[in-house]
Amino acid sequence: MDYIDRVRAQWGERLPDVDTSPAEVGARVRRIAGLLEAEIADDLAAHDVSRSELDVLTALRREGRPLRAGEVTTMTGSPGASVTKRLARLERAGLVERTVLERDRRGVVVALTDRGRALTDELFPRQVEHERAALVDLDDGERAELARLLAVVLRRLDPRDY
Repeated sequence: MDYIDRVRAQWGERLPDVDTSPAEVGARVRRIAGLLEAEIADDLAAHDVSRSELDVLTALRREGRPLRAGEVTTMTGSPGASVTKRLARLERAGLVERTVLERDRRGVVVALTDRGRALTDELFPRQVEHERAALVDLDDGERAELARLLAVVLRRLDPRDY
């Protein structure tokens, strides 16, 4: 019996008519995500980068080209105002540079600096290792099936095609 089983049992006593079976997945996904995020946040804190800032850096690194701020907003799924603040912070830290487009003075493109690229290349593999460690008790087939099933749920909740 794990934490989620105990919580469901408690709800079963308080509200016996409520079917809490979806919590077997939903609550576990949230708990796993929270625990992983805490581990990753501790790792990132040593580099003075937040998880949401790493999302911006990795979006830029994956694309391999400068992006408009709106593209970063779309790729990270964050509100535009939040992305603007993150970009300002990352620029002050010397990890990205923003350039106003000559042809459209309102347009801004964002690019990683050499320092930002190096830091992203250091931090992203460490994030993947945290995730790998969490899945160590699953064999390759189980990991693939879990990923497939979670993708089905995610498509239902987030139907955007990235």
